[in-house]
Amino acid sequence: MKFKVVVHPEPEGGFWGEVPALPGCYSRGETVEQLLVNLREAALGYLEVLREEGRQPQPEIQLAELAL
Repeated sequence: MKFKVVVHPEPEGGFWGEVPALPGCYSRGETVEQLLVNLREAALGYLEVLREEGRQPQPEIQLAELAL
């Protein structure tokens, strides 16, 4: 499975990220690479809980750019 992630810089340094297709699946890291490792771990845990509950992840969420 592949999921899109959104990476946000932290004002005090580091990054936090979210997996939009897995509501509430967030993590942080000092580098983007560390963040992605942490998000992978969080997403695997999230999916395991869904499996235990007999549920599936939401359909893939589309990400697009908005020009203003």
